[in-house]
Amino acid sequence: MAKPLVAIVGRPNVGKSHLFNRLVGKRLSIVEDTPGVTRDRLYAESDWNGRSFDLVDTGGIEPTTDDEILLFMREQAEIAISMADVIVLVTDIHSGVTAADQDVAQLLLRSQKPVILVVNKMDSIGDVDPDFYEFYKLGLGDPIPVSAVHGHGTGDLLDACVAHFPPPDAEDEPDDTIHVAIIGKPNVGKSSLTNLILGEKRVIVSEVAGTTRDAVDSPLENEYGKYNFIDTAGLRKKSRVYDRIEKFSVLRAKMAIERANVCLIMIDAREGVTEQDTKVAGLAHEAGKACIILVNKWDLVDKETGTMEKMRKAVLNDLVFMSYAPVLFISAMTGQRVERIFELINFVYAQNCMRISTGNLNNILADATMRVQPPTDRGKRLKIYYMTQTGVCPPNFVVFVNSKELFHFSYQRYLENQIRAVFGLEGTPIRMVVRQKGDM
Repeated sequence: MAKPLVAIVGRPNVGKSHLFNRLVGKRLSIVEDTPGVTRDRLYAESDWNGRSFDLVDTGGIEPTTDDEILLFMREQAEIAISMADVIVLVTDIHSGVTAADQDVAQLLLRSQKPVILVVNKMDSIGDVDPDFYEFYKLGLGDPIPVSAVHGHGTGDLLDACVAHFPPPDAEDEPDDTIHVAIIGKPNVGKSSLTNLILGEKRVIVSEVAGTTRDAVDSPLENEYGKYNFIDTAGLRKKSRVYDRIEKFSVLRAKMAIERANVCLIMIDAREGVTEQDTKVAGLAHEAGKACIILVNKWDLVDKETGTMEKMRKAVLNDLVFMSYAPVLFISAMTGQRVERIFELINFVYAQNCMRISTGNLNNILADATMRVQPPTDRGKRLKIYYMTQTGVCPPNFVVFVNSKELFHFSYQRYLENQIRAVFGLEGTPIRMVVRQKGDM
């Protein structure tokens, strides 16, 4: 059974993201005075009094608007409401009860979900602001005074949330979810792929580059396994990261890579590998993540005999440091080959977690050194004593030698290739640490 889900909703600029960050205990949601900063649903885990739960921050709800982005935001908030076990409606003591608050309250009453009314920005300690009692007119029961900035009242809020949670499971099952980050430059089709995989309008899809600003979590379970897809903001060149919100989005995408098990690197088939694609792929490679290269919009490419293989070679040539990654040609618009993504995710994740015995490694080492002698320098030859694996995700190997200086990069690459030739390790980088005899 999934953990309880608490959705934070309300009209724009009432402090939802401040409250989200306070309850999570870290600055995960973008906070800015500009209304409409939080556009998609943003998930995080939290706990209170021994109960773990998921928290979701939503974009501000504008009950009546013709703005396309604000309409998307309302739709996203409504999806979060439908999925939530408990809904927290955030209002603002400074603006009092507005017509928009009343419309949102009616929307929540129709959902027939437990709703907790929060009056935010109650920053003073002592006498209650007389305007506080105005919020009873929303018909949602006793409001809870809260200061998201200072933390006042958050304990009472969490107590109220936990009181509505379903009973905890008798036994907690181990988490076997694979976390998958969908990364790439802006407008390459990341959100379209997420929506296609999930079968719902999970994230905002727009022709305007940079629409997705938050890294958005989307849990999914199917016949292939359990997954959590993380749709990230497109990574732009630093020179094009103009405003503060955009800088937060770049940081969020990097954080998404760090907490992912597998990275889907999306490339536009019409453009090929660009400089920015190389930088995005480099982030995943340096983080040691299992990787799959998805060449999207393949349906828009004019094809002839050998087009796909020619494109595959060009992609791997441009991403030479990632020659281990499988390349899949897809269309997020038509669904072409999208089903194969799940099999590849499971495969590269298993490769990323592979452990090889020391005996097998040293058999490969003995065979490799017989085929190609270790290098020499001024009459002194490199001696490799043995190799062992010290970690996984990615596979980490330690090689013990007589001299680090003699262990040239080219010979290290040769040994990596020999290991891959026997064990595959497709879709995952390899880490190799060299230790000198005195370090043993």
